[in-house]
Amino acid sequence: MHPPLQPFATGFLSRPDGARLYWETSGNPTGRPALYLHGGPGGGLGTGGYRRRFDPDLHLIVGLDQRGCGRSTPWACDDLASLQTQTMDHLLDDVEALREHLHIDRWLLHGVSWGSTLALAYALAHPERVTDIVALAVTTGSRWEIDWITDGIAPVFPEAYKTLREPLRPEERTIEGYARLLTDPDSQVRVDAGDRWDAWEATHISLGPHAKPGPLHAEPRHRLNFATLATHYWARDCFLPGARAVLPRAGALAPIPGVLVHGRRDISGPALTAWQLHRSWPGSRLEIVEEDGHGGPRSAELAGLAMDAFARDARGESAG
Repeated sequence: MHPPLQPFATGFLSRPDGARLYWETSGNPTGRPALYLHGGPGGGLGTGGYRRRFDPDLHLIVGLDQRGCGRSTPWACDDLASLQTQTMDHLLDDVEALREHLHIDRWLLHGVSWGSTLALAYALAHPERVTDIVALAVTTGSRWEIDWITDGIAPVFPEAYKTLREPLRPEERTIEGYARLLTDPDSQVRVDAGDRWDAWEATHISLGPHAKPGPLHAEPRHRLNFATLATHYWARDCFLPGARAVLPRAGALAPIPGVLVHGRRDISGPALTAWQLHRSWPGSRLEIVEEDGHGGPRSAELAGLAMDAFARDARGESAG
């Protein structure tokens, strides 16, 4: 990890539907462009620790708070009508608009968890704009992955799962039930659902050796917003159904070099997804980190090394 780094420029990008997207750039203004795509949906850039994964001399580091979260406005939980413009196509258009706004021709994509799904979908939609991909805690947004993280791992956490299911109708698929609760007209119903969802998220990542006890998001409003966005996308297969699913199209990524970094102990998103993606993506490299769960220090280190290596290769430099 590189030393802490502050942005040299920040701004807001206004979109036609009224969304305002926060962006920031750091590192070398003339370096190789690299876009960081955060997790969630709804995670946000946070305090900017992601910048430390990039060598600031090699990269022009771009961060984006995806629509509806972070410093972007409006937040989804504050304006439920804005969910009408929360789709994968809107997110892909946002990324393209930011690229054009910053006058970037092509960039490396670094996606984490949900951000890896977004990175892969963007690369499939705009392959000519992507130099390389480094995905950490790999997800592709498939229905199997979503059902696994909500119902499939229930036998591992039966007590927490019972609490998660308590407000749902018996016949409801868990993810669809929570998408319903988190758009309920009663604000208290939404708050309760957001807290239950956050507790479940904190539970299923708790097996990683670096997991910390307590809620995933300390601030109640952040819990509600994260849950609102996550369930909105997951209940709709991340707006990547059928022929738009990532894995069946992964062969089209062959011209783009990629590194996939995944923790062996990641029970939330089993290594199966990363392995299947690697096998379908000629030219990709898979790094399984035995000691990590859903991310971790070693995974972040390997992702950073991969991104720096791509930048050095582009400049014709050796790692030494």
